[in-house]
Amino acid sequence: MQRIVSICPSNTEILHALGLSDQIVGIDNYSDWPGSIQNLPRLGPDLDINIEKVISLKPDWVLASLSVPGMEKNIDRLEKAGIPYLVLYPDRIEGIPSDIIKVGRKAGIETHAQKVAQAFVDQLDEIKEQIPKNRPTPRLYWEWWPKPVFTPGKDNWLTDVSSIVGGVNVFGQEGGQSVKTNWQDVAAHRPDYTLVAWTGVPIHRVKKHLILERSEWKSLPFAQEDRVYILEEGWYCRPSQRILTGIRHLAHILYPDLFSPVDPDLPLL
Repeated sequence: MQRIVSICPSNTEILHALGLSDQIVGIDNYSDWPGSIQNLPRLGPDLDINIEKVISLKPDWVLASLSVPGMEKNIDRLEKAGIPYLVLYPDRIEGIPSDIIKVGRKAGIETHAQKVAQAFVDQLDEIKEQIPKNRPTPRLYWEWWPKPVFTPGKDNWLTDVSSIVGGVNVFGQEGGQSVKTNWQDVAAHRPDYTLVAWTGVPIHRVKKHLILERSEWKSLPFAQEDRVYILEEGWYCRPSQRILTGIRHLAHILYPDLFSPVDPDLPLL
C-alpha cells in the first residue's frame, strides 16, 4: 500500500471515490468528508501546509492542488523538500473526471479510475436528461464571498453547473475562474436566484437574514426569502464527485416537481 497525503478537501474526496481512503496518512485542516478520515493527522490549512509535518509522515506522494489562489506556495515547499507530488487544477466540470483518472494513474489503478470517471459523466448525463426544456431559463447569481464580493466566472465549474440544470450564471461571460464585483453590479445583472456558498464557511455560520437585509438589493426579486438559498459549500466549492449532490440539490430547488430532495448519504459513484 502507498502512503498518500492530501492537502486539499476536494483531493481527499477524490481519493475516497477511488477507494484509497485507507492509504491516506495525513490531510489538511479543512478536509471533512468522508467521516472515516476525521482522525487522521492534520497538516494545517490548505493555503499554508506544514511541510515539516508532511515530511514526518513519510508519504510516497502528496496530492496537491492549485484550485485556490495561494496554494502555489505549498507546491514550492514540496519541491524544496523533494517530496513527490501530483497537482490537480480543475476549472470546468470536465476537469473532475479527468482528475479522477489522473489520480488513479498515479496510484496504479488507472483502469478502475476510468470506470469511476465514467460513472461521474453518466450521472451528469442522467441529470441533464431530466431537466425540462420548455421552461424559462433561470438566471443564477453565485456568491462565493461577500466582502469583497467574489462570484464564479466563465472558466469555473459552477458556470457549467448552471448550464447543466438549464440555467445561466449571470457572471458566466466574465473571464477567469472568479470575478470580483459588488452588490450593486450583482443587481444590475438581474439574477432570478441568489445562491450562497461561501468557500470554507459551514452553512450554519451563514446568516440568511443579513443577505435579505442588504440595502443595495432592497425589494429586488432575487433578494426575497424564496429566492435566496444558503448552500452547503462542500457541494459546490470543491471540484470532486460531491458536486453531483450539489447539482441534484439545485435541480430540486429549481424544479421541485421533477427532482426529489437529495439524500446526502447516498453513494455517489
